[in-house]
Amino acid sequence: MRSTSEQADGPDGPSGEVGGGAGGRPAPEEHAYPDHWEADVVLRDGGTARIRPITADDADRLVSFYEQVSDESKYYRFFAPYPRLSAKDVHRFTHHDFVDRVGLAATVGGEFIATVRYDRIDDRGRPASTPADEAEVAFLVQDAHQGRGVASALLEHIAAVARERGIRRFAAEVLPANTKMIKVFTDAGYTQKRSFEDGSVRLHLDLEPTDRSLAVQRAREQRAEARSVQRLLAPASVAVVGAGRTPGGVGRTVLRNLLGAGFTGRVYAVNPGLGPGETELDGVPAFPSVAAVGAPVDLAIVAVPAERVPEVVADCGEHGVRGLVVLSAGYAESGTEGRARQRALVRQARSYGMRIIGPNAFGIIDTAADVRLNASLAPEMPAAGRIGLFTQSAAIGVALLARLHRRGAGLSSFISAGNRADVSGNDVLQHWYDDPATDVVLLYLESIGNPRKFTRLARRTAAVKPVVVVKGARHSGSAPPGHRVPVTRVPHATVDALLRQAGVIRVDTVTELVDAGVLLAGQPLPAGPRVAILGNSESLGLLTYDACLTEGLRPQRPLDLTTAATPADFRDALAAALADDTCDAVVVTAIPWVGIEGTTEVLAASLREAVAGGGAAGAAKPVVVVHVEMGGLAEALSAATSTRPAPARTRRPTAAAPAPVPQGAPEAPEPPDPAASARNIPAYPAAERAVRALAEAVRYGQWRRQAADPGRVPEYDAIDQAGAAALIDRVLAERGAGQESRGVTLTTDETGELLGRYGIAVRPALPAPGPDEAVAAAVRLGYPVALKTTAPHLRHRPDLGGVRLDLATEEQLRTAYAELTEALGKPEELQPVVQAMAPRGVDTVVRAAIDPAVGAVLSFGLAGAASELLGDTAHRLIPATDRDAAELVRSIRTAPLLFGWRGSAPVDTPALEELLLRVSRLVDDHPEIVSVALEPAVVAPGGVSVLGAAVRLAPPPPTTDLGPRRLPSY
Repeated sequence: MRSTSEQADGPDGPSGEVGGGAGGRPAPEEHAYPDHWEADVVLRDGGTARIRPITADDADRLVSFYEQVSDESKYYRFFAPYPRLSAKDVHRFTHHDFVDRVGLAATVGGEFIATVRYDRIDDRGRPASTPADEAEVAFLVQDAHQGRGVASALLEHIAAVARERGIRRFAAEVLPANTKMIKVFTDAGYTQKRSFEDGSVRLHLDLEPTDRSLAVQRAREQRAEARSVQRLLAPASVAVVGAGRTPGGVGRTVLRNLLGAGFTGRVYAVNPGLGPGETELDGVPAFPSVAAVGAPVDLAIVAVPAERVPEVVADCGEHGVRGLVVLSAGYAESGTEGRARQRALVRQARSYGMRIIGPNAFGIIDTAADVRLNASLAPEMPAAGRIGLFTQSAAIGVALLARLHRRGAGLSSFISAGNRADVSGNDVLQHWYDDPATDVVLLYLESIGNPRKFTRLARRTAAVKPVVVVKGARHSGSAPPGHRVPVTRVPHATVDALLRQAGVIRVDTVTELVDAGVLLAGQPLPAGPRVAILGNSESLGLLTYDACLTEGLRPQRPLDLTTAATPADFRDALAAALADDTCDAVVVTAIPWVGIEGTTEVLAASLREAVAGGGAAGAAKPVVVVHVEMGGLAEALSAATSTRPAPARTRRPTAAAPAPVPQGAPEAPEPPDPAASARNIPAYPAAERAVRALAEAVRYGQWRRQAADPGRVPEYDAIDQAGAAALIDRVLAERGAGQESRGVTLTTDETGELLGRYGIAVRPALPAPGPDEAVAAAVRLGYPVALKTTAPHLRHRPDLGGVRLDLATEEQLRTAYAELTEALGKPEELQPVVQAMAPRGVDTVVRAAIDPAVGAVLSFGLAGAASELLGDTAHRLIPATDRDAAELVRSIRTAPLLFGWRGSAPVDTPALEELLLRVSRLVDDHPEIVSVALEPAVVAPGGVSVLGAAVRLAPPPPTTDLGPRRLPSY
C-alpha cells in the first residue's frame, strides 16, 4: 500500500523528495520528540513489541528491516517492484515533523519488525498542513512477523497520534490481492468507506472512536494478554537459571519442585559455574547458559543475584525465550537503587518480546494434566481443581495454598507475582476470564496499578465467574515497597464500592477469601436469600439464625433434629430442605455424638447422598456445614461428588507428541478421575464464617442476575451539549488553564448557566452585604426567603447558626440579619446571601469527580454531619444507567428517610434519580469538568431544588484505559 506522495513517481520520485524541489514538500520543521507516543504492547501471540516514533537515527535499522521484507510485501507496499531503498527514500522515511508527517515503528530486540506512517493531505490528495484533517496512511510488516497482530496495534497507535494532531480521517490505497492489510482496516471497527479506483481499493476511515472500535480493541487486548499469561503457565520447556551445583538454594529447590510435580515438558538446569564434565543436575541436562541448551526454551526461572540478572535476560532474549519468572530479590522493594534496577529489568525483557512475573516472585503453578507445572518454591503440588489464585505476597501465597489444601480445594493455576513489575492481576484476569479450567478467581492484592482497567476487567469476568478480592495495605496510606501505582484522590472505601458495583466479592481477610472461595467453587449460586437451617444442636442453630439476620439473609426457623439424630436423620432432613421451594440455601449444623465412634465419616456420606439426590432431582441449592469439634468432617465432605463432571483440562493450544520425561524425574501421576474434581460440600468451624460466605454468594448471585440487564443511559430533553462545550472552552481560554493548571472554579453565574444547559436549575442566591440589600433581594425574589452565610468556614454548617429560614416579612428579615451579624461576625466576613425558600424536604448532596486512576465517579448521600461522620455515601461509575441511579439512592443506610420513615411523606425519588443522571451525562459529555457539587439538593414530595452548586474545570486528564493498547510504562 502506498501513500499519495508516492503514487505518481514512486518513493524516489520528485514528489517524494524532502527538499524544496519541484512538487516536493519543504523540509520538515523541527518539533520536540514525542516520547509519550512510546509504548510497549502485547501482540496476538502473547509476545511483546515496542512502538515508538521513527527518527533520523534509525536509518540503518530501516535499511536492515527493508532487506528482510519479501519482494511480494514490497510490491504490496509500493505497487511496483522495489528491491531496495535509495538514500533519498531512507532520508524521507526517517525524517518527520511529528505533526504533518509521522512514522512509527514496532521493534523487538531494538530492531524494526514493522512500520507505519501518515502524511497529511488536502482534499485533492496533495501534501498539506494544518488545518487539513485527512492523512494518507501506509504500513509495512516484516514477513516473519505477519499474523502476530502487529499492524492492528500500529493502527491503534497511529490513529491516536493522528487525532492528537488534528487529523480526523485516514485514506489508504491497497491492492486487491493484499487481503491481510484490507482486513486490518475493515476489522478495526472505525466508520469507513470503500471504493475501487484504477485497479486498487481506496479506503477512508473516520478516526473518531466508535463503540465497535473500542470493543474490537478490548477484545484484541483480552486475547493478547490472556495468551501472554497462558504461554507462561503452559510452556513446553523450562530452564531453571541459577540451579545450584549442590542441593539447597532457591534455584535447586525450584528444579526439584518442577520434577516432583511431574512436569510434562522438557526441563534444563543452567549454571555458568558448572565444572568440566558436569552435564546433569538432579538427572536433567545442565548447561552453562541458555544459549548452550541448543533447543527451544519457552520459560526461564531466574534465581540468580540481582546484579547478574541482566546478563541472564540478554542470554534468554537472544535465545528466543518467551517469558521469565524472576525469583531474585533486590529490586524496588529495597529502595531507590532497586527501583532503577527494576525499571531496567522490565525495559530489557520487553525489548526482547518477553513478559516477566516478578521480580521477587514466589513462582507459578499449573495443575492441568498435560502441564503439571510447579515453577515455584511451594514444596507440594496442589490438587487439581477449579480455583485460580493470584497473590502479590509470597508469604500470603504460602498461607493460602496451605489453607486451601486443608479445606480440600484444588487449584487450576497459581501465580505469585511479587513486585508485579510486568504481569499483574489485570493480565491474569484476562487469562482466567475465558479459561475453561477456572470457575472461581481468588485475588490477594496489596495494590491496584490501574484501578480503571481492573474494574472493567473484573466486571466482565464477574459476569461469568466469581471474582473474590482481599485488599492488603488498605490503611497504610501507601503502596507496599516495589509496587508502582498511580496517584489517586479516591478513598479506599470508594474504590471498594466501585469494585462491588463491578460484581467483585470484597472480603476483609484471607480467611474470608478462602471461606468464600471454597463455597463458590464447590456449590451452585443461591437463587435468593432464603435459608433453611437444620442440625442436632438448638443453640448452634440459633447462632446460625442470628448470623443470617446480621448478614441480611432471610432464615427460616431452625429445624432441631435433637442430639439423638442419626446420620440418616440428617440425610432425610437435608433432602427435604433441598426439595423445598421456600428456601434457596441450606445450612447444616452438627455437634459430635457422645460415646459413638466413626460417625463423622457416616455423616459425611449421608450428606453427600442427600446432595447427590437433590442434584439428580434438579435442585440447585448451595449446602454448607457448620461443625463444632468434629475432626475430619471437613476432609470427609471435601470428597463429595457432583452431578456435573469436571471438563477435560488441557492448557497447551495444540496437540503434540508427549515430551520425554527428564531423566531422574518421577513418573507423572495419572490424570485425576473427574469425580475428584467434582463439587465439595464446604465445612466451617463457626456459624458466622459459614453465613458470611453464604451471604457473599447470595449478593453475588443477585448481582449476576441484575447484570444481565444493566439498565440504560436515558436521553433527556433540555440538554444543550454544544452550548455547554462553548461555555467551557471560553472559560478555559479566558482563565488560561494549561495542562499544569489545578483548574478553574466557575463563578456563580457561570455555574448556573452551565448546569442550566443540562436542565439542572439552581435557585438564585442574591448577595446581601447589608440589611437594605437583603430586603431588596427579598423583594426581587419574593417572600418567604432564607438568609444564609457563604463564608468558607460556615458554608454547609447549619449547626453553627448561619442559616435562617422562612423569613416571611421585611421585619423578620432585618431581625434575622442583625442576629446573624451580631452572633457570627461582620457582613464582609459572613458574605450573606438571600435565597427564595424551597419546598421542605430531605437535604441531599450530589457530587461527581474525575480521578486520574479510577475515572469519573458519581456520589450521593444525605446532607449533614451525621452522614459525613458515618461515611454514608454511595458511588457509581460514570456514565450511570437508570438502574445505577435507582441503586445509588437506595444503597445508603439513611435511605429510609427518603421513603417515608416514621410516617413522614415520601419524597420525589424519580426526580432525584433524574438529577443524578443529568449530572452523570454532563460530566460524561465534557471531560474538562473535573468536579461538580450540588449541596444541598432538597428533595421534596414534588420535585428537587438545588440550592447550592460548584463546578471546577481543568484540561481533560489523560484517559489511559480509553487510548490504544499499552503496557504500564517504565
